[in-house]
Amino acid sequence: MNYKKILFLLATGVSLTSWGFVGCTPQETNVEAEKPEAPTLAGQTETPATQPQERPGDVPYVPTPQAVVDAMLEVAKVGKDDVLYDLGSGDGRIVTTAAQKYGVKKGVGVEINPELVQEANANAQEAGVSDRVQFVQQDLFKSDFSEATVVTLYLLPDINLKLRPQLLQQLKPGTRIVSHAFDMGEWQPEQTLQVDGRTIYYWVVPEEIPANLK
Repeated sequence: MNYKKILFLLATGVSLTSWGFVGCTPQETNVEAEKPEAPTLAGQTETPATQPQERPGDVPYVPTPQAVVDAMLEVAKVGKDDVLYDLGSGDGRIVTTAAQKYGVKKGVGVEINPELVQEANANAQEAGVSDRVQFVQQDLFKSDFSEATVVTLYLLPDINLKLRPQLLQQLKPGTRIVSHAFDMGEWQPEQTLQVDGRTIYYWVVPEEIPANLK
């Protein structure tokens, strides 16, 4: 077990004996790679819903507690005009809650694990929001999330840092970013919250990107 998994499990208080894997392999990061088109909704793609997982993810799958989900969406003031992307979406609870409770017009979960993609789609269908959400099996470092107005994360510190340039490159000024548990290094959050012993970090993409964050 490498130090990243140990750090994650210590930070979240999770047992070392049971987890899934989500996310992507940071060593293969290439923000200049060809970007797929932004996902459309409910069966509007010609590719299968899931496919064999190309490689293990680096982030242990640990669900975000519902109270933390709500706090993340509330600090970002998520509403009916928003397009929300959850990177490393697991069972889909953030995206599904954003549609069901906060009324987003579109929610997309990016997840590398096909079993979790299937579970998330089933949860969205059960919640009655399948017409407004979609879960795509994809490496988040190869994803196009430029249409997002809100991005949510529950990854690891080094993954956040590797993802930071891609977020700042793709996202429009004013886009809100919320991370459960882990910050983004030198990029200071606009707000930091404590909810049930968990930390939530909140940023807004600036008009001009400071040189030290590129």
